[in-house]
Amino acid sequence: MADTFLLGGDLEVNRLGFGAMRLCGPRILGWPRDRENALAVLRRAVELGVNLIDTSNAYGPEINEHQIAEALHPYREGLVIATKGGLRRTRSGGWPEDGRPEKLREACEGSLARLRLDRIDLYQLHAPDPKVPIEESVGELARLREEGKIRHVGLSNVSVGELERAHRVVPVVSVQNRYSLAERSSEDVLQACEHEGLAFLPWFPLASGSLTRQGGPVDQVAETIGATRAQVALAWLLEHSPVMLPIPGTSSLEHLDENVAARDVDLSDEDVAVLS
Repeated sequence: MADTFLLGGDLEVNRLGFGAMRLCGPRILGWPRDRENALAVLRRAVELGVNLIDTSNAYGPEINEHQIAEALHPYREGLVIATKGGLRRTRSGGWPEDGRPEKLREACEGSLARLRLDRIDLYQLHAPDPKVPIEESVGELARLREEGKIRHVGLSNVSVGELERAHRVVPVVSVQNRYSLAERSSEDVLQACEHEGLAFLPWFPLASGSLTRQGGPVDQVAETIGATRAQVALAWLLEHSPVMLPIPGTSSLEHLDENVAARDVDLSDEDVAVLS
């Protein structure tokens, strides 16, 4: 199976990316206690060959995008920064949707400034807003794309029906839904992405850490092949679908090295059968 994926037909990315959300402070609010460590993690990810970094204006809020720019700007050629708009982050820890066109435009233009970019390679609707038809939300992303502020449009937290509705308004190149060995409720969305050749970015690919702690099949395979549980869980995702682009996140340099090494883990058919 290929180690890279052609995102949107013109952006070649390594299939194991990095989700930067966990570099913020507790509960994804504010700055982390160790700011320099967060910058070091981002720089190390790129050193390890990661060339797809995912973030959102809601992480921090806004702080995560500032961290990425501080650590990595000017960006290495071929580095794809993917960000999102459409959720707000409240001080109480809520994630209310806001898919109004004017708010998405404001969010996108804010991300451009914070990331120090003239164009965002992948801009994703963070979640459909139940108060706003998805056609209106992605219609604004289509306009931003026509203006050259967005290169490609992606979606997050969507159903197959929502994907189809959005795709009729603007070309969609990716979907980011929750998915892991332990959580496969978006299998139908993954299959739709395979059919259309769209990237699928599973968030919480390690089930928020639970897959690195539990026993059972993951432990069995990890012991057999001499890998860690996290590496087995990520390798399974890469093996499960050719359009899968996991974006595991961490604030630990040690765990970052461990996660990225998962791309070199080979699972046999027997290993996959055990895990499935």
